[in-house]
Amino acid sequence: MSRIGRLPVAVPANVKVQLDGNRVQVKGPRGELAREFHPNMKIALEEGRLVVQRPDDQRANKALHGLTRALLANMVTGVTEGFRRTLVIEGVGFRAEQRGKAIVLQVGYSHPVEATPPEGITLSVDSTGRNVVVEGNDKELVGKVAAKIRAVREPEPYKGKGITYQGEVVRRKAGKAGRVGGTK
Repeated sequence: MSRIGRLPVAVPANVKVQLDGNRVQVKGPRGELAREFHPNMKIALEEGRLVVQRPDDQRANKALHGLTRALLANMVTGVTEGFRRTLVIEGVGFRAEQRGKAIVLQVGYSHPVEATPPEGITLSVDSTGRNVVVEGNDKELVGKVAAKIRAVREPEPYKGKGITYQGEVVRRKAGKAGRVGGTK
């Protein structure tokens, strides 16, 4: 049995879960999330806990078992605490600035790049203009928006300039050795 899939998802008292077949709707203090799950997975609410069961031990159902449980846990966490990703901007003259709900990135191009968040996501920039925080209830959407912003200027391996996730280690390269001595 799946080690992740067999664990029940605890539902806090301030969270309401509504099951309609394989459509699950979760409401909490931070908002509401809904998702349709695979028809093979049986989702039940038992004693304040969400339990996922699979019909058999086929490889595909084993994979769906853990996935379904993880997605449910992310939904419950999203409506109670939310998710956040922090991006760090490195490079001389590289910065971000808040412009309404959107942010404007100046990362070495001839023009500024504007990033507008979708519904349910908030973008914020700290006072230094070097840290961008992506927040929201849907973990998948937060990661997607953070990845799009990072893709504007991925970190390069020689000087480390670009946009990285907080805590990401950029593997550095030595560069050219250069010639020593005179001409040959």
